[in-house]
Amino acid sequence: MKPYLQVEDLTKSYGDRMLFDSITFGVNEGDKIGIIAKNGTGKSTLLRLLSGREAPDSGTVTFRNDLRVGFLDQTPVFEPGTSLMSNLLPALHENDHEEWNREDRVRQMLSQLGINDAGQSVDHLSGGQIKRAALARVLLGAPDLLILDEPTNHLDIPTVEWLENYLSRQRVTLLMVTHDRYFLDRVCNKIIEIDMKQIFTYEGNFDSYLRRRAERIEALTGELAKVKNTLRKEQEWMRRQPQARAGKARYRINAFYDLKERASVRYDERNIDPDEVKSSYIGSKIFEAKGVSKRFGDKVILDDFTYMFARYEKVGIVGENGVGKSTFIKMLQGIVRQDSGEWNVGETVRFGYYSQEGINLPEGKRVIDAITDITEDVVINGTTHYTPMQFLTRFLFSPADQQKYISTLSGGEMRRLNLAAVLITQPNFLILDEPTNDLDIMTLGILEEYLRNFKGCVIVISHDRFFLDSIVDHLFVMEGNGVIKDFPGNYTDYRNYLKELKAAQTLEAANKQQPKAAAPSRRSESVERPRRMTFKERKEYEALTAEIDSLTAEKNELEALFNSGENIPDIADKAARYSELKELLDEKELRWLELSELA
Repeated sequence: MKPYLQVEDLTKSYGDRMLFDSITFGVNEGDKIGIIAKNGTGKSTLLRLLSGREAPDSGTVTFRNDLRVGFLDQTPVFEPGTSLMSNLLPALHENDHEEWNREDRVRQMLSQLGINDAGQSVDHLSGGQIKRAALARVLLGAPDLLILDEPTNHLDIPTVEWLENYLSRQRVTLLMVTHDRYFLDRVCNKIIEIDMKQIFTYEGNFDSYLRRRAERIEALTGELAKVKNTLRKEQEWMRRQPQARAGKARYRINAFYDLKERASVRYDERNIDPDEVKSSYIGSKIFEAKGVSKRFGDKVILDDFTYMFARYEKVGIVGENGVGKSTFIKMLQGIVRQDSGEWNVGETVRFGYYSQEGINLPEGKRVIDAITDITEDVVINGTTHYTPMQFLTRFLFSPADQQKYISTLSGGEMRRLNLAAVLITQPNFLILDEPTNDLDIMTLGILEEYLRNFKGCVIVISHDRFFLDSIVDHLFVMEGNGVIKDFPGNYTDYRNYLKELKAAQTLEAANKQQPKAAAPSRRSESVERPRRMTFKERKEYEALTAEIDSLTAEKNELEALFNSGENIPDIADKAARYSELKELLDEKELRWLELSELA
């Protein structure tokens, strides 16, 4: 097991804010490591230190000599005015195949990531497309070590699943930050958690990490209880012994302050209380869509959509990028006008909209001031009152964090603030457009618990499969061209349904290809004796059996290759061979069936 990367005594702080202190860990060949931490505790900073984009306060980062490292930034950039192809071609190695094949590989990788025009200018790409193009550039370089910062952000679910399959099959060493828990569980074999300015390493996938972390927190909580019990006794001693402070028991006084610091550690991560942050009352009439249609030119978003929403309904919206998911929820709120049809919204409905763009909060203001501008009195359940400062502490903003200027917040902190700004108005119909981007796993768990207990309606667009499985009762599957199908179940149920449907269709197609055996004719007097197989036919039958086995094995290998997510340099040739194999098998299996009747 070759060491690829060694981190020794790494320390990083910003002013008086310490992110991590003297952390040490290694990355070996074959490791697939996920980094987990609360937002603002240094995940992305650690990756920037490893890439050399920032310098540590102290400590060393050492890579193995001649190691190829691919780094995906959370917010990648391309040189303006250049084409995608010109940016991605240099990522391929010099000893790759001919130029036409190099371009074909670039197009193939981009296509697998949902970009079909490799010649377009990077100036015309959306933020999500830039992230996909940067991911393609990193993967095309076939690095020994991949360092990825939030690789699944801005990817739709089919592309996330392709990437998940690709990384789990590739013999690549991986170090990444992601909040996608299914992704962590299915790809990683090791988890590193940043907590309390230190790191904790857990062997195994995300599910194993959850179990072992719970054991660690339980042990720390037990230790904390003992510390607090000792602290109480020492506090009594300090109050009874004022003269001791003059120097007689200085060692005990120092120990007291050490205990006090240790007792101040918090392990409770339930900062949003689902029983307190509730919705306002919602009546029995929610809203009804009647014959709603919408198109942009030739692109159809909705086509005669009709639906009656029920009280407390929780719906997930899924579909490929570009089918109109965000447009759908903007139409529901009247932000985008429909071409025809109508939305009838109940009088008690109060929308809370959490968008990808976020609320337009003034960057020049402090966090506390921005929330106070929305309301100075947060009323919960009509009786309990909170100040904006008290409310913000439930969203992981400490009093010190509340004094930060909005312009200095990290992406995750900004997401949390937007969430607080939405929920502080006590909506009873939440509309969430990609709410999980940039939220840490701890906050995601809190949000999921809140939504499960939410006494109102929820519509959520998300590529986070774990989040969808935790929240929704059913799905709107937007298939494109205005078609929306209502699926009764969560996302995993839907994927299993698709797999079963595909298997049934494959079986049906196979049955149609097999000729039906002719029904035996009845003879009134005698039964005709069947013809026996000749020697020549016997030899042909045996040869066909071996040949069909060989062709089937080759066909299965190609299918496995196509489904693997790997780069396939000669994909056109292999696709042609695959079609040829199917024709050959049909022909030879038909002849084999004819001969088998004589066997």
